[in-house]
Parts: sequence; structure tokens; C-alpha cells
Amino acid sequence: MSVLTAESGAAPADEEPPDTGERHRLTALTGLAALSLDAMASVAYGPEAIVLVLAAAGAHGLGFTLPVTLAIAGLLAVLVASYRQVIAAFPDGGGSYAVAKTHLGARTSLVAAASLVLDYVLNVAVAVTAGVAALTSAFPELYDDRLWICLAVLVLITGVNLRGIVESARAFIVPTAVFVVSILVLIAVGLFRSGPVSTAAAAGHASVLADNATTVGALLLLKAFASGCSALTGVEALANAVPSFRVPRVRRAQRAEVALGAVLGVMLIGLSVLISRFHLQPVEGVTVLAQLADASLGHNWAFYVIQFATMILLALSANTSFGGLPVLLKLLARDNYLPHVFALKADRQVHRHGVLTLAAVSAALLVFSGGDTNTLVPLFAIGVFIGFTVAQVGMVRHWREQRGRGWQGKAALNGFGAVLTGVSAVVVTATKFEDGAWLIVIALPLLVAAFETVHRAYARIGERLGLGRIPDPPHRDRSVVIVPVSNLSRLTCEALNAAASLGDEVRAVTVCHPDAEDRAQTEALVRDWALWNPGVSLVQLISERRALGRPIAAYVGEAAAAEAGSRVTVLIAEVEPDRLWQRLLQNQRGAVVAHAVRKDTDAVICRLRFRIS
Repeated sequence: MSVLTAESGAAPADEEPPDTGERHRLTALTGLAALSLDAMASVAYGPEAIVLVLAAAGAHGLGFTLPVTLAIAGLLAVLVASYRQVIAAFPDGGGSYAVAKTHLGARTSLVAAASLVLDYVLNVAVAVTAGVAALTSAFPELYDDRLWICLAVLVLITGVNLRGIVESARAFIVPTAVFVVSILVLIAVGLFRSGPVSTAAAAGHASVLADNATTVGALLLLKAFASGCSALTGVEALANAVPSFRVPRVRRAQRAEVALGAVLGVMLIGLSVLISRFHLQPVEGVTVLAQLADASLGHNWAFYVIQFATMILLALSANTSFGGLPVLLKLLARDNYLPHVFALKADRQVHRHGVLTLAAVSAALLVFSGGDTNTLVPLFAIGVFIGFTVAQVGMVRHWREQRGRGWQGKAALNGFGAVLTGVSAVVVTATKFEDGAWLIVIALPLLVAAFETVHRAYARIGERLGLGRIPDPPHRDRSVVIVPVSNLSRLTCEALNAAASLGDEVRAVTVCHPDAEDRAQTEALVRDWALWNPGVSLVQLISERRALGRPIAAYVGEAAAAEAGSRVTVLIAEVEPDRLWQRLLQNQRGAVVAHAVRKDTDAVICRLRFRIS
């Protein structure tokens, strides 16, 4: 027995030559721009979330802004260290899903995957609505059109990502750099101020500081910590998308992860220091970041640069999901938990079906919320905390199994992180449950159930196909080819030629109707067939109800029953028009016949395309 291998000069449709494929992958810098926008932009709402919670305890409570932020920065350091290890241990991507699948079992891995899917989708909707909210705050006349603006931004981001992740990364480097530099300048200048330069941004707006301040207790601080942890969303995205990086992928992804942690930590701590220094308090209609820019730089052009940079980065931070979710969907599809179409790549190393699915679901969320950020925020960040916790617990199991140098310290670090993120997940879910978090509590198990349903379906298909088992040797059956015809033409001749090459016996069939016009056409066809004499018999099928597909399907079924042990094939010849619009001119007889035969018989269906050109 020999096995022949055919080589072609062209690469398959879903692959690229190695050099071309690497060209469409990420460096550490472009990876930071493409996959870290979510985390970078979170400084616009993370510190504010802390301030809003602590404001319930009045000015005394706001004094705990920096300690809470330092605790969050400590957790950030733990997460960065953990995900560096995840990147090294799981270079195929997948983050918490890959960790859980290896060390915690299938069900836990699906919980992690479902939480990541929900968080990625919600991140797109929240990011776009938050960015558009900043725009409508600057231009109130656009407020009524915010939904359409949200959808337009989503279409723009989707289009950029369909061109390839490298192209999207390059497009986002400039706004990311402008935002980060602006925030760092704000912090640096503010540290040299003894007091606020301006308070114009908050002028005329009511303070939301609590009149009847509560005491600063452990529960309030825990709630502030959990709310501020929204600034940590996106930290896991780099670990989920390691395959998108250039070789050496692990090293580049780890560098990007460390850079993200360093920049994000500096910005969070710096902004919190300024909040305490300037004694800022939440003001209705004005963000804390806007107050900081006003106090540090003044109400001038620099103030507006920061506002517009924030607006743009918030809108574009949805790109984190477009970089990470398609890779996760690919892994789920490869493990038979999603349709295999999600594992296919386009010619620019893009998981196109994952990108389009994310865009469609996000658009539905935007329409559901009417483009309102406050409707979506209660649902946000719960999933990512679940993913954090699962990944940390899985890495503890990983270190216990590996038992390399210093494994106890690494396991202790991950265990400590698991406790922190697990507590945060519980607190966030409990505090936001009535505000809409109950939807996530319902959606998460439903998504897990959907994954398992798809997996069982693929298992049944694999069992029927005998996947993984050596099949019996192939053998040749007698073959009967049935060719439906309606007239004589070159198409009929090509169909009979193809049928003769496929089978041992060829039969032509035509459907006859009892009315005078159709009877005359049938008689003409029979007469011309006899004159042509192709050596193939023409069978006439009488249909009283003017059906086309059913009579042919019934004849095919009778032929299959009569020819036991033979393989029956139905060859349907169709015209392939030159132009797409000319398809509208076709009568679709072939589609009707194919549907009927497929529905009522087990015959092989062969559709022969005859190109007019």
C-alpha cells in the first residue's frame, strides 16, 4: 500500500506561508496597544468607583481612597505575576479556560470560559457606551442619537479587526500613547501642586457626598475594594491571546503583561494620590478624572485633550475583546464545545466568525440598553473575577503537580490571589445583584449548558462516524445515477456525460403534469429524446398535483429499494451564471429537487455546475 502526497505552490485558504503569518502577528508593543485598551481605559472609571462608594462615609471615608487603591494595586501585582506564569504554562492561549481544563476538570473550565465570554461581550458594550457618553457630555445635542453613534463605533471597530489584529493594533497605538502620556503628565504636574489650579469643571454641579455619613467599616471598605477592582478588567486578555504574538510568543506576551501591570499600577496609584491631595469628592455630572485634570492642569486645552483622549480610548477599549474572545472561541471549538466554524481563520490570521459573532451580540446589547452605560455596568466585571479565581486555583494545582524550584512560594502567591479575587467576586455579585447582576447568575449556567450540549452532539456524530477507529477497507458498490431533465440542451448532454463517468447505470427522469400545455412539452421532449438517442432511457413520472421534487424523491426511493446493495446517486445539473445578479433569473428547480431528495431518501446528491462562460 502506498500513500501519495500532492503538493501545491499555493498555501491552503486557511493558512499562510510562515513569514506572511508572522507579519500579521503582534509584537510586545502592538500587543499592548491591541489587547490592553480595556485595562488602560479602566483608570477612567476604577478610581471613581472607589470614590463613589467611600462617599457614603463622607469626607472621612474619602480619606481611605489611597489605601484601597494600594490594595487593588497589590492584587494587580499578584495577577500580573500569575498571568505571566499562565502565559508560560499555556502558550496556546485560553487563559483561565486552558488552566482549568488541564488542572480542574471540564466542568470548571466551562464555567471559566462562560465567564470570560460574558465579560468580553459586556466589555465591548460598556466600552462603546462609555466612550459615546463622554462625547455626548461634550456635545449634548448628540445625546438623542447616542444609540446610532454606538452602533457606528462598533461597526468601525469590527471593520478594523476584520482586516487583521496587527492592523487594528497599529491603528490603536497613537490613541493609547496619547492617553497614557496625558494621564502621566496629569499625575506628574499634580504632584507638584499644593492645591487645585481650577475647580471650573465642578462649578455649578451638585456634590453627591453623603449628608448623613455612615461609619467606615470593613463592609464599606470591602465594597469599595470590589468596585475599584473594575480597573483590573482586561489584565487576563494577554494570556488569552498568546497565539496572536510573534515568535517567541511567550516572551513577547510576558513583556506586554509586565508593561501593562506597571503602567496601570502607576496610573491608579498616582490618580488616587491626587484625589487625596486635592480633597476631591464625587460631583453629579462630572467625572473624577475630569476634576483631576481641571485641578492639576487647569481648565484649558490640556483639560480637553485628556477628555477627548479618554473618550476615544474608552470607545476603542472594546478592541481587547476582539483580540481575546475569538482565540477563546477557537479553543472551545477545537475542544468540540462550539461549532467548528469558530476555529477557522481568514487570510489575515483573523478568526472572522468569532469577530462577527462578538459584534452581533454586542450590537444586540447596545440596542437592549439604548446605548446607556448605567444599564450595562451592573452586569460588568463579575465574569472576570470568576475567571481570575479559577485561573489562580488552577495554577495552585499546577505548582503542586510540577513541584519545581520555589513551587511553594508560587502556589502561595496564587492561593492568596484566589482568595482575594474569590471574595471580590462574591461581594460584587451580592452588591450588584438587584441592579442586574442576577442576569449573569442566570446566563452563566445557561452558557455552560449550551457548551455541553454542543459537546454531546459532536460526541454522537463522532461515534456514528467512527472517529479515532480504523475503518473497514473500502469496496466498490454498483452505482445507479438518476438524472432529472426538463429539456434537451448542452446542459443535458454534460449531465449524462458526468453520470456515465460516475455510475454503472444511468437513468434520466422527467416529471409530467396532466394539463394540455405540459403534456405537449413532455411529448416534444420524448420525441426529441428518441431522435437524439443518447443510449439512456427516459422515465416519465406523472404528478397530478404539479409537484416537482416529491415525484423524483419517490422514484429515487423505489430505485434504492429495488437495487439493494447498489448506491443511488442523483445528479442535478444547473447553470452557473456569469454575474451574481443573474442568479435571480434561475428557476431554482435544482434546489427544489435536492431538498426533496435529501429530505426523503439517503441517496447521494451531486450538483453539477455548468458555467455559461
